[in-house]
Parts: sequence; C-alpha cells; structure tokens
Amino acid sequence: MWSNETFSPAPLQHPRSPHLNGNATFRHHDTAVLSVTAVDAPVVKTSAEFDEIIGESYDRNALRPGMLAKLAGITERRWWREDQNFVDGAVEAARAALEQAQVDPAKVGLLVNTSVSREHLEPSIAVSVHKNLDLPTSCLNFDITNACLGFVNAMQLAATMIDAGQIDYALIVCGEGSRTPQERTLARLSSPEATAEDITSQFATLTLGSGAAAMLLGRASEHPDGHRVVGGVTRAATQHHELCVGDFTEMRTDAQGLLVAGMGLAKELWADAAKEFDWSDMDRYIVHQVSKVHTSRTAEALGLDPSRIPLTFPTYGNVGPAAVAITLAKEVNSLTDGDRVLMMGIGSGLNMTCVEIDW
Repeated sequence: MWSNETFSPAPLQHPRSPHLNGNATFRHHDTAVLSVTAVDAPVVKTSAEFDEIIGESYDRNALRPGMLAKLAGITERRWWREDQNFVDGAVEAARAALEQAQVDPAKVGLLVNTSVSREHLEPSIAVSVHKNLDLPTSCLNFDITNACLGFVNAMQLAATMIDAGQIDYALIVCGEGSRTPQERTLARLSSPEATAEDITSQFATLTLGSGAAAMLLGRASEHPDGHRVVGGVTRAATQHHELCVGDFTEMRTDAQGLLVAGMGLAKELWADAAKEFDWSDMDRYIVHQVSKVHTSRTAEALGLDPSRIPLTFPTYGNVGPAAVAITLAKEVNSLTDGDRVLMMGIGSGLNMTCVEIDW
C-alpha cells in the first residue's frame, strides 16, 4: 500500500506573485509582434460640420460651439462609406498584417476580434472576419469586448497561448464604425427638445472615429526580426462602472467624473508598476487616444515626456480599442531596433492595462 503522503503534491512555487500590490503583473517569454497595420475610413467629417448641425441647440442653451476642436482637440474624424462597414475594415487590416509578416493564413491558430462596434448580438464579429479571410477550421475565433481596452487584453491572451505552445500565430483585429451613433446623436442634439445636459452628457459620442487595425503575433524564437512582447500590468477600478454607459442608440458620459477617476487609476497603476518595470524613459508611449485634455493630464500625472506620445485623435478621433493599434501602426516607420514601446489603455468600467514591447 502506498501512503497518502506519497501522493501529496508539493505546493507550486512561483518566483513572484502577480498580486503583490493592486496590479496584476504578467510577463511573456516567447511572443513577438510580427506586424501591425491600420486602415483609414475614407469619409472625413469635421468638427465644424458637427457644430453647424447642432448650432441652434447651442444658441438656445447658451453654449458655445467649438468644444470638439478647442476642448477635446479633435478637428475631424472619419466615417466608412455607406457601402462599407467596420468588418470590411477589420478584414482589410488583417490581410495587410498577414501579407506584411509573410505568414500563411493556414497557420493562424487564434483570431480575436476586439471591436466595440457591432450590428447584432450574435454571432460574433470574429466569425465574419474568419470567413472572409478563409482561415482554417482549426483556428479558434471569438470576440473580446472590454470597452477601449479590448485590443491590449487580446494581446495578453494571445501571448499567453503562444508562450504555452497552444498556437503558433495569433491575429488580433478591430474595426470601429462611428457613423450610425453619431448620426443618431446629431439628430437628437439638433432637435428643439435638446437640453444643455443632453449636449454635455452625449458630447463624448461626437469625439468617436471610425477605422480599423490588426496585429499578428508569433513566436519570438522563430522570428528574430519580430518585436518581443515583454509583459505588463493591469488594474481594475470597477467602482466607476457607471461613468460611461453606451448601448445601440446612445452613449452618456460623466466626462469630468471619468477624467478624475481615470487619472486616479492611472497614477495608482503607475506607482505599483514601478516595483516591477522601469517605464520612466520609454521611447514611445502609445496611449489610448481620447482627447487633448486626457492626454495632457496623463502625461502630467505620470511624468511622461509629451514629445514621446504620438497623437492620432486630432484627425481620427477616439477610435475605441483600435486607437492604440492604429497609433502604433502609424509610428512603425519611425521606430528603430531597441526602442522601448509602451501601449497604454484605459477602458470604461474602469480598467487599465499597459503592455511593453521591445522593438
């Protein structure tokens, strides 16, 4: 007879707990970014056009036009054509990512769509992208939705699966379309019934933009020219989950409350992250693109050099979870070997995640 003691497993020993502080810390050992691409929606809509549509409501409620350009710093954003949608953009970006990395679509083991935009509750957006790319039947595919944080969440998940040996390649996509919610919002805010509270609470909807992005991840050991995903941290502050709530018809936001709560979350994450990572002197900080106010406050609160924070929101608006990937894609040609890049996202809810890439 074997004694019970013979079968008692020794407790697992971890070199470092991921919960030593308020952050959850993760590290990756064999994942690299092989390509990242962006697709611009073709129809440009200026903030001046939006102001003109809402003009009478501004006057009636003693509000000044120009808030989108002066306060948010957004002069224009983009819409898809009427014969296009955000899925078309995601597919185009994905094809470009596969082509740039010269990876056979048949080798992709995971497809994650991270779009907030959707035309129906089911099936997933991922199945449409999977079908249009003619990916293999063995390719696991699904959506991750976590407000504007979905793309970086998908990077962490995909890198974990690659490190674990479950897949060789992961494709992350995001297509966002702001045309329909903005057309509906403009109609509401230009109506005779629109109040000052309506305008301020729905203001954030008018800062949104349309666009698409994709990223292909693979094994760093098999792609020495890839850009290694180092790891990062994530932190939740879900007591603020009611500050920004959107559905299929409208989005209402407590802009000031969201700004204050977001800055608080960012400072707490940053302070605890310093125990694990040295992010004080990165070559690029790819922050989520919200507005001029949010970006300047983030730089000030965390002590970041504003010249190292590339901006896309002035002409693209806030393209949801695609924003960080779009911004990174537009910086690729200016990055050199050895540059350290930090992708930083905050999503309504609130949640924040930072992911370091060794370029």
